[in-house]
Amino acid sequence: MSATIIDGRAIARRIRTEVAEGAAALAGATGTVPGLAAVLVGDDPASATYVRMKEKACDEAGFRSRVERLPGDTPHDELLGLVAELNADADVHGILVQLPLPPQIDEAAIVRAVDPGKDVDGFHPLNVGRVALGETENAFVPATPAGIVRLLEEAGIELAGAEAVVVGRSAIVGKPVSLLLLQRHATVTVCHSATRDLASHTRRADVLVVAVGRAGLVEKEMVKPGAAVIDVGTNRVPDPAGGRGRLVGDVDFDGVAEVAGWITPVPGGVGPMTIAMLLANTLEAARRAAGVAAPVSGAGP
Repeated sequence: MSATIIDGRAIARRIRTEVAEGAAALAGATGTVPGLAAVLVGDDPASATYVRMKEKACDEAGFRSRVERLPGDTPHDELLGLVAELNADADVHGILVQLPLPPQIDEAAIVRAVDPGKDVDGFHPLNVGRVALGETENAFVPATPAGIVRLLEEAGIELAGAEAVVVGRSAIVGKPVSLLLLQRHATVTVCHSATRDLASHTRRADVLVVAVGRAGLVEKEMVKPGAAVIDVGTNRVPDPAGGRGRLVGDVDFDGVAEVAGWITPVPGGVGPMTIAMLLANTLEAARRAAGVAAPVSGAGP
């Protein structure tokens, strides 16, 4: 068996096209141009790269983009004041504060300070609670979990009644994706660092989502033949050819692809979906701010 590769780049490209069309339709109908503000504290290279990618994505979608770059020693109260300013700015419909934050800043307090109606990352407790209750139509679903479910749906994978195993219990991916799978009537098991005999769980999975940040954790022998395997990991490992190394996932791609029915690559799987779904959330926030209950003609997601 050779797994079908789920092409996250192609699906994300289509979503971003739909979002751009939706943004143009919204602007034409109401004069509202979706605006996304990103806040970057410090000089973490990965965070800086991600923010630049978001800037480019906003430009391509016809969004307003605002980036606030602050030094790593920024005091907590100063960041809190900036969040309050962005909350009050009518041209800003989505706010994301790039995590992690430096140790002098209370990360949880900053997340709670973002207006839930502009929390396009879906991290505010109000949005988290709504997702947990299944009220996703009134919430912002975190972009990566939303992207994972969209990949499964686009691949035509039946979730109702499926055995789903999520490896990883983070608040950003593991927990919310398990809730989204439950809402689609999958039977969900969440595994983590204290799970005994991880392979006994993963071998039962019709749908396996792996999000722990450990290169090659899931090997061929741990996967049920025909399973759909979603690899969320992004790990940089040494490259024999030198340079900065290469990116790999939490799944041994070559081995697992021999037995799985579907698999996402790294890079090119879940990663592109995260920005696409973030843009879709921002468009929805702009629609709500403009009082548009449903997509205007020609709008996307």
